[in-house]
Amino acid sequence: MALSEIDWDQDVPLPRLGRIQAKVTVGLVALLCFINSYDGEFVFDDSEAIINNKDLKPATPLTNIWSNDFWGSNLSSNSSHKSYRPLTVFTFRLNYMLAGGLHPVGFHVLNIALHAIISAMMIDVFALLIGGLAYDKSARVLNRAPKTSLLAALFFAAHPVHTESVAGVVGRADLLCALFFQLSFLTYCKAFKRVGDNGGFSVWWIMVSLSLCATAMLCKEQGITVLGVNAAFDVLLICNVDVYELSQRLLLRKTPLNAREKLLTGLPLRLALMALGGFLMLYTRWRIMGTGPPAFTEVDNPASFAENMFLRNVLRISILALIVTYIARCAVRSHQWRSEQSLFTSALAVCPLNAKVHYNVGKNLADRGNATAAISYYREAVRLHPTYVHAMNNLGNILKERNELVEAEQLLSKAVSIQPDFAAAWMNLGIVQNSLSKFELAERSYWNAIHFRRKYPDCYYNLGRLYADQQRHLDALNAWRNATVLKPDHSLAWNNMVILLDNIGNLGQAELIGREALKLLPNDHTIMFSLANVLGKQEKYKESEGFFLHALQINPKAAGCHGNLAVLYHRWGKLELAQKHYELSLKLDPEAPGTRDNYNMLRRKLDQRKRHAP
Repeated sequence: MALSEIDWDQDVPLPRLGRIQAKVTVGLVALLCFINSYDGEFVFDDSEAIINNKDLKPATPLTNIWSNDFWGSNLSSNSSHKSYRPLTVFTFRLNYMLAGGLHPVGFHVLNIALHAIISAMMIDVFALLIGGLAYDKSARVLNRAPKTSLLAALFFAAHPVHTESVAGVVGRADLLCALFFQLSFLTYCKAFKRVGDNGGFSVWWIMVSLSLCATAMLCKEQGITVLGVNAAFDVLLICNVDVYELSQRLLLRKTPLNAREKLLTGLPLRLALMALGGFLMLYTRWRIMGTGPPAFTEVDNPASFAENMFLRNVLRISILALIVTYIARCAVRSHQWRSEQSLFTSALAVCPLNAKVHYNVGKNLADRGNATAAISYYREAVRLHPTYVHAMNNLGNILKERNELVEAEQLLSKAVSIQPDFAAAWMNLGIVQNSLSKFELAERSYWNAIHFRRKYPDCYYNLGRLYADQQRHLDALNAWRNATVLKPDHSLAWNNMVILLDNIGNLGQAELIGREALKLLPNDHTIMFSLANVLGKQEKYKESEGFFLHALQINPKAAGCHGNLAVLYHRWGKLELAQKHYELSLKLDPEAPGTRDNYNMLRRKLDQRKRHAP
């Protein structure tokens, strides 16, 4: 291999920098482009992959990241997208542990730092792709295109196409995949360090490259494509010989093979190693994802270069203008990624006929409490894509909350008719039908939801409410118990069991359930309140008082808790304390039912005591 620089590299209008200077320059440009995203929020897919992902939390066993997908769902679930990226999730978990919680700054800073490192390393990658593989006498890789590789790396660092990967925390998967992709490629090139001597190559470095490819694949699935890059680089740039002439030499043995031709004789072995490694990775990936394809809905889902026709100063200005344009565009786009509101609004301006963009804007508005505005965007999403079941489900939910039950039922019924295994829509349809007193239909909808999502604690909770409304007490208790088995911290299910048992007079069982719940949820003031009421009815005044007071420490402005504690003191004979808490309850809620009457009754009793006092 020739050791001289490529002739046209000297015509690139950039200064020639040393290896370290060039990498620092590219890294600083990468930082400049995206530094304004460091204090952005969690946006878009960050909600599911980070905020709602239980695998990030220290309480979740670390081994779960190897059996769950990128979003925290079990890979065997029929709703899993089968995106298996355990190493990326592991870095999210490290961010969570180091920051002591979900603080987005640390997540964003690491993304920006990774982009800077990757951009700097692209100098080495471009040097090999543009100038080929060459070594000096000290076995150090030569950069035969220093200016061209620097220019290409600058374009890479400043290109706005990276905005989503850098400014969106979920883009960490792309960044880590790119990092190990680069390392795998550069390591593969190390296998030919002795190319100048005898044409040999190192199987060890090829195996290391395969290991780094597997690591890239554990960050994001596309990491396996580095095998194709390595193979193409080997065939096209390392073994660049006349195949016909080589075949004649091999067959006739007329002249000895040179170093490059000896490399070509080892090419089948190298390609076989990469093919075998790739097959093992794909097979392992196929087994991990449950040997089935991911389930996507329909709505989920060229660069060209003109010839150089400009002279000596125009080219330099054009390059500078392009880089400045890239930097400005990166700054604008990364600013738009600071919040979901700005991100989705910007997308709406570009894609006004895209149903998913309208859906995302509507979801963001609904999450921020602006249900009225969200409705119009959900309606537009359904109009643009009449089978968009997720938009129908969300719109039906909002209409349900606004008591527009007839239209809500129509939307949710249409959603499940389009996608019969849409468990959440079945549950929401059941809630609406229950509100419309269509009890048999509601029960059927709840069971359909459970059929399609067997571990569905919220659906069991709502099924219990339906049974309670029908006075089917045992069925209600069983449904709520199922909810707590599937989700032990399901506060509403626990509390409803205590209240129902209290209402039907089974105080002993209500007490047992309440105590069981507080072992799992020791700071749940609603369960404390319900258990305190049960204990008070059993005349366990002291213990009941303790639970009331503990509940008030957690939620001191709970008027009902003050009122019921006052009733307890009233029964207990502690009239001054009863008066105090009646007054606190009425101050917080002057219209509290029954509290005013109980307070007046106490006042009369206190007046009688004063009149009969000696």
